[in-house]
Amino acid sequence: MKSTQDNLKEAFAGESQANQKYRAFAKKAEQDGFANIARLFRTTAEAERIHAEGHFKSLEGIGTTAENLLAAITGETHETEEMYPPMFKQAEAEGHKSKRMFGYALEAEAVHAKLYQLALEAVQQGKDLTEVDFYLCPICGYIEFGKPTDACPVCGTKPEKFILV
Repeated sequence: MKSTQDNLKEAFAGESQANQKYRAFAKKAEQDGFANIARLFRTTAEAERIHAEGHFKSLEGIGTTAENLLAAITGETHETEEMYPPMFKQAEAEGHKSKRMFGYALEAEAVHAKLYQLALEAVQQGKDLTEVDFYLCPICGYIEFGKPTDACPVCGTKPEKFILV
């Protein structure tokens, strides 16, 4: 029999996946000209996020900012060093189109870990990051502090395509 802790982990994972899935469905509905269906998907995605966040809080998954940064560094490092390398290799061996995104994620996650490390160092000094503008590559997920002047180092996207978050 599963414990409540196990159930919370499963519920958090399921709601998190539903959130992302519905956001992707909303983009497709919008592309297909169904604006109201897209809004329904986005609204439901937000509801699933609320559920996921509630489950995560019940798991006591949110700590201090320093603890959260350490958890983020650990997660991003795991993805870079353990999770994505074999996924990339398998997709490459199979000639599967997923190798592109696995490769992008592999590189971008390493950058995320470095940025979180900079943030952790600031927090440990009792400071916030000094950078206020964070730019996201909409293709591969690479993050740049400050307005990018060069193409994305991961996927080559032009700097003007980056999104200010």
